[in-house]
Amino acid sequence: MRASAIDSHARTFPSRSWVLNSKVSFSAASKDYQMGRYTQSLATLNQLMDIQQDAKTYALLAKNLVQLGFKADAAKAYGLAGNCEGPNAYEYQKQAAKLHYETGSEDDALLIAMRNLAKAQEDPELAFIITAIYLKRQQRDIIRPFKTVLSQSQNPDHMRLAALLLSDDLNDPTNQSLSRNLFKRFPGNLAFRFLHLVFAREFNEFEEAGKHQAVIDAALAKGDIEILRKDNPFYHLHWCGNEDFNRYATIGFAPLNPERVSFRRSQPHSWSDKIRIGYMSSDFWDRHATMKLLQRILELHDKDRFDVTLFCHTDPEFLKHNDTDRNRWGRIVTIHGFSDQAMLEAVREHNIDIMVDLKGHTSGSRATAFNLPLAPVHVGWLGFPGSTVNIDLDYVIGDHSVLPDVAKPFYHEKFCRLPESYQPNDPMHRPKPRPVTREKLGLPEEAFIFASFNGNRKITPETIDSWCRILKRAPNSVLWLMANTPRNQANLLKQFQTAGISPKRIIFCPRAPYEEHIDRQQAADLGIDTFPVNGHTTTSEQLWGGLPVLTVKGTNFASRVSESLLRAIDLPDLVAPDLQAYEDMAVELAENPRRIAEYKAHLKEKRYIAPLFDAERFCDHLEKAYEVMAERAKQGLAPDHMDIPALPPRTAPFAAERLFDRYSVARLSDG
Repeated sequence: MRASAIDSHARTFPSRSWVLNSKVSFSAASKDYQMGRYTQSLATLNQLMDIQQDAKTYALLAKNLVQLGFKADAAKAYGLAGNCEGPNAYEYQKQAAKLHYETGSEDDALLIAMRNLAKAQEDPELAFIITAIYLKRQQRDIIRPFKTVLSQSQNPDHMRLAALLLSDDLNDPTNQSLSRNLFKRFPGNLAFRFLHLVFAREFNEFEEAGKHQAVIDAALAKGDIEILRKDNPFYHLHWCGNEDFNRYATIGFAPLNPERVSFRRSQPHSWSDKIRIGYMSSDFWDRHATMKLLQRILELHDKDRFDVTLFCHTDPEFLKHNDTDRNRWGRIVTIHGFSDQAMLEAVREHNIDIMVDLKGHTSGSRATAFNLPLAPVHVGWLGFPGSTVNIDLDYVIGDHSVLPDVAKPFYHEKFCRLPESYQPNDPMHRPKPRPVTREKLGLPEEAFIFASFNGNRKITPETIDSWCRILKRAPNSVLWLMANTPRNQANLLKQFQTAGISPKRIIFCPRAPYEEHIDRQQAADLGIDTFPVNGHTTTSEQLWGGLPVLTVKGTNFASRVSESLLRAIDLPDLVAPDLQAYEDMAVELAENPRRIAEYKAHLKEKRYIAPLFDAERFCDHLEKAYEVMAERAKQGLAPDHMDIPALPPRTAPFAAERLFDRYSVARLSDG
């Protein structure tokens, strides 16, 4: 295009020296396009546009630019065509939006798409653009109207996006029905089979899950590991404890580009006397499970050595329920709804040295932003129990239990192992358990009570089979479970009855307010863990509440967490080496109330001296890890495995006990 034409429309197309046709006409340009002479067609159009600036001319210009690989320029040309009045204006605008999206110009794509918002609710192509961008930016309120049109599309990309969208809120009936419909319409689509299994497991529909899991198991038995690439990385962990297989569950995540990793690490960086830590999460509100673990650590960071910034993409609806002054945790930078590029600019503005992703492949994550050069050092911690596959992370923070040496081949990240547990715990803001009676909770006084308060999707058929064998061998025992919904309760009870366990021996409780939940746990005798995903926050809550937990040695990060927590409170003997030992130990403890009493006394004694709830000690270890990471980066050294040495053991309770006593008095005085 000539400069005069470009300037008159405030658009910038690249200047090129085209060979001009002797006959300047639209038909000549169109004929050249049809014959594949795209450069010649452009030359004719370039001259023609001095006298003819209409929709069809701009559209033909766009088509030529697409064929020549100049998609960004073609998007602008389609935009000009769409701005002209005519019957094809909407189609031209849609093509402009699609090309802007394909070339990474998300804001330009959204500008056009949102102008046509009403039509997008009926047009899956435009709905796809809006949904993909806002889903990545975690602005889900905007994309709700597009669920149906995407799920009804025949385009596999649209359907895959619908699957990602639908799996966010598993209790939403609309999501459940749409998931079923997707799978019924496309029974051969592996991604939809995996999604259907997510919902089946969420509600303990064991027969339905078993039927469809058998198809997956048969393919894996034949060596077809590639099918796992259609599975969601987080929900994959709930059925697969194979650490090698876990690396393949990557639906929706493009392969990591090694050149980008090298580029990030080689960028010049200005360091200061303080190490600038950036934490990124959508969970920065005090009622979220992550903050029940983490907030005391954030408060304890040494302000003379560390500058802490929280890059927060928490849903504003959740922040309405936050009662804590979040400024105690660090500087808050809101990035909710930001594009990846805008997020990069926000992080760069604060010149972060070490950027920490607290989400990994979990709901609400923006982990893909870490494939941009956010900081010299990228770290994954706490949110996702495994390797954050296809995300540019230098280190994963763990410990020797969750990240043993045998796991190294299955991670692209280098191990940063803290000396006790990788999981922080907050002894200051977590309520201390108050006395409670079994009578008040409706529990049998004389029975031995096994308990599991883990999420229902963690209760697999294999776990139930094991629990049934325990109950049969310990006749004076009952099992106390938390049921998410009446549907879960009915399905769980059916599974136990099928295995020959009387419904009288299964006691259900609903979810409860946090303080009541902490209180009630001590009424049980022994917590029994799930597998392949253990209790994580749940296990630390049980130990805090004075309930010993029995677990079995795991085979991947997600199945080793309870071991990590038990070792950090000096109870390694409650880690059974295998499933048979787990069952034997459960039965033995059910017959030995004296040992249960000893374990409970141990937990009470160790609460304020063992490492598990020692936030000050944990923070010291974590900060040492950050210092080592920063020093390596300053010296231009590549990331490498590191083990942080432990501080000397405590000989007296840590300060939180004294502070907590004052908190408890104030709490009681408030009623």
